[in-house]
Amino acid sequence: MGQGASRLRRLVHEVAKFGAVGGVGVLVNLVVFNLVRHTTDLQVVRASVIATVVAIVFNYVGFRYFTYRDRDKSRRTREMTLFLLFSAIGLVIENGVLYAATYGFGWNTPLQNNVFKFLGIGVATLFRFWSYRSWVFRALPARETPPAPGPAPVPQNDPAARRKTRQQVP
Repeated sequence: MGQGASRLRRLVHEVAKFGAVGGVGVLVNLVVFNLVRHTTDLQVVRASVIATVVAIVFNYVGFRYFTYRDRDKSRRTREMTLFLLFSAIGLVIENGVLYAATYGFGWNTPLQNNVFKFLGIGVATLFRFWSYRSWVFRALPARETPPAPGPAPVPQNDPAARRKTRQQVP
């Protein structure tokens, strides 16, 4: 099997693990959003921001210890800073969709809030997947495979080296 097929298989595996963590993160996000909305008097976007922050914390743990557990762990401060930066951008994307629907178009029923919250999560997820895998959870450099043990290649145009090699072979 070629290197391209192997690379594609690894990407599919990564997307599946990212999706598993992200799927549970979406459930956490929506459950917290609806709990905050129905138990407090907070405005819809503020409730959504709280839910998104809770989901970001959950997702970091899932991504670091499940999805990207084999990635570089040597620079955690850098990793956390970039994760929070890209998560904040994702938060703005996610809640910007909800804000536009709620205050721009007046779609403010509980069903509409959940639909646009979910749509915002989807758009932000595309950004997060790209940014997390590209910048936050960096792949470790590929290990070079050492050459197979055996006799060193003999230069074709050096008769002395060929004689010496023939003398070493039993």
